[in-house]
Amino acid sequence: MQYIPNILFVIALAVGGGYFTLNIRKVIRNIRLGREIDRTDNKGERFGNMARIAFGQSKMVRRPISGLLHLVVYIGFVIINIEVLEIVIDGILGTHRIFAFLGGFYDFLIASFEILAFLVLIAVIVFWTRRNIIKLKRFLSPEMKGWPKNDGNLILYFEVVLMTLFLCMNAVDLQLQNMGAEHYVKAGSYPISQYISPLFNGLSEGTLVLIERSAWWLHILGILVFLNYLYFSKHLHILLAFPNTYYGDLNAQGKLDNLEAVTKEVMLMMDPTADPYAAPAENEAEEVPVAFGASDVTDLNWVQLLNSYTCTECGRCTSECPANQTGKKLSPRKIMMDTRDRLTEVGENIDKNGSFVDDGKKLLNDYITPEELWACTSCNACVEACPVSISPLSIIMDMRRYLVMEESAAPMDLNNMMSNIENNGAPWPFNQMDRLNWSKE
Repeated sequence: MQYIPNILFVIALAVGGGYFTLNIRKVIRNIRLGREIDRTDNKGERFGNMARIAFGQSKMVRRPISGLLHLVVYIGFVIINIEVLEIVIDGILGTHRIFAFLGGFYDFLIASFEILAFLVLIAVIVFWTRRNIIKLKRFLSPEMKGWPKNDGNLILYFEVVLMTLFLCMNAVDLQLQNMGAEHYVKAGSYPISQYISPLFNGLSEGTLVLIERSAWWLHILGILVFLNYLYFSKHLHILLAFPNTYYGDLNAQGKLDNLEAVTKEVMLMMDPTADPYAAPAENEAEEVPVAFGASDVTDLNWVQLLNSYTCTECGRCTSECPANQTGKKLSPRKIMMDTRDRLTEVGENIDKNGSFVDDGKKLLNDYITPEELWACTSCNACVEACPVSISPLSIIMDMRRYLVMEESAAPMDLNNMMSNIENNGAPWPFNQMDRLNWSKE
């Protein structure tokens, strides 16, 4: 009988860990649906970006209030998980505070965990207030209605419950230590829960043990639920921010990539010695023609799909977007959310049918409209503002390319400009022979 709690704990750990692994494999599978792109260069610079941006939160603190609050929650999340390691070991072995042998260092750790848990509670309350009472403009966009809004609040409630359970667990544990209860070794320092502990004065030892064990179980089960909730939430960025910043684009932000197929065609046209009908050399495989640009998620590259899963929906990109500020439909945040939603839909299609079966939908038109795409000024403000190196602009540009090169669906003004360049060598509707007429006046 004494081993039943240990067995139940191992089962819960296995189920929670197994379900999490299954879902993460789906995420990786979905990301790999994207086109191949090489991001293996400059490893030193990439590791530096990951350390500075993802781990160091360097872009978050550009907005000091939200940045510092997020830093508190982030540090709390990382450091308090050391306590989770002890809980897992205790749960498997049936021990209690197995790291207590660390003595004074253990006291320092527990005290640090408690202070961080308290600071996390304060930060979470401020975040909830900003979203639901102050109602900051960037959380009121049309794309933030329904599930995105509820998701943002739900994760805050998760944090409150987990931190409260942690502090209550310690408060009751302190009572049991002072009572000399069996199994509750005297260890740890409790700068926060010592003020909660008096709430449990007068209770019997059996009742205190029941409360402490309940808080302990709810805390660890809550963490497992939280872990598996990430797959369904924008908070997957907790894990993906690190690879996303590592694989970020290292080119200058004003530099747009050229389509390789188009570049080859232009070079062929510019080479007077080239034979366009020549067969490829023996060491060159003949390329299968592909569509120019992107109309669906499988036309995007895998880094762009990783971007979509990493989006935190913080809205910094949209709040910086000049097109959005002037009332146009474009919201870079919505571009990323739509891409993720469509990718999730494609993944569910594959799960259901074994392979993708055409569902008559596309990312273009069914999720993102041409009006949104053409509203973009390609200024890169969204890319600069993103705290985890996401590039909505790259997706916008690829979808524009599809509209222009596959559907000839550019706006009239742009079509006129391209016709003028083709016929007159300049964007203006003047014959080349008349180009200098202005100087005669």
